[in-house]
Amino acid sequence: MAHQSAEGIDERLESAILELLARRAPTSTICPSDAARHVGDDDWRALMEPARQAAQRLVESGEVEITQHGEVVDLASARGPIRIRRRTR
Repeated sequence: MAHQSAEGIDERLESAILELLARRAPTSTICPSDAARHVGDDDWRALMEPARQAAQRLVESGEVEITQHGEVVDLASARGPIRIRRRTR
């Protein structure tokens, strides 16, 4: 990723989150690092915060939920590892 443009990274991370979740069972979760690795390959660590922000945008659009210990949390107040899952309707 070091040589690719940052343009489009947000959209690519959002797409990666949705694609990774679509490959899993409806109740399964992913880590933001899964999306960061999917988009960034060896440079994925630099995409961790952008991946968390992409997850937040998907929360705001009603696509996903952010959880800790299986409970839905607000990213702004979450500390530590989070998981992302499809929104339960």
